[in-house]
Amino acid sequence: MNSKSVKTPMDPNAKLLPSHGKHLSDLEKYRRLVVKLNYIIVTRPNISFAVSVVSQFLNSLCVDHWNAVIRILKYIKGSLEKILIYGHSNHRKVVCYSDADWVGSLYVRRSTSRYCVLVGDNLISWKSKKQHFVTRSSVEAEYRVMTSATCELIWLKHLLKKLQFGKTTQMTLICDNQVALYISSNFVFHERTKYIEIDCYFV
Repeated sequence: MNSKSVKTPMDPNAKLLPSHGKHLSDLEKYRRLVVKLNYIIVTRPNISFAVSVVSQFLNSLCVDHWNAVIRILKYIKGSLEKILIYGHSNHRKVVCYSDADWVGSLYVRRSTSRYCVLVGDNLISWKSKKQHFVTRSSVEAEYRVMTSATCELIWLKHLLKKLQFGKTTQMTLICDNQVALYISSNFVFHERTKYIEIDCYFV
């Protein structure tokens, strides 16, 4: 409680590895704390990614993992006033932002998919999950997360139609990788992307 707060739940430059560095003596203390943080995610989605990372090292712990958990607690202490606000907006457009970190997990060499969906200015859906496959390039990782985000938008389109809410005809998917965007809009280049297995079916 007397420690200084931090502005982010996780160090963006930190790469946690299993059994790397000095081993942690009290394993149960770490596990109990991580379990409690998993319950907090329900009301604090802004720490979900950091908690998912520290949850991967319950069997091979070191001091670096404990310091990562303590950093999450410091962030919670300094961000008690941060909440999700759902208010009136001037528009009802559906916008999805997608991103992926290529080989974000060093010890399994898999990337992490991330996307969030907004209706108007209100955040209604978000996800951060490690990809099932080892991607060969950052373009492939971005293309996969665009696929997952498109599946979410299709499901959301059907839901909003039933609720008769939102402008489902103007749904927008935003990605920061220009090559992935170019491939998704030009199917002529399927020969160059034949190794990309799409785990989504469009209806």
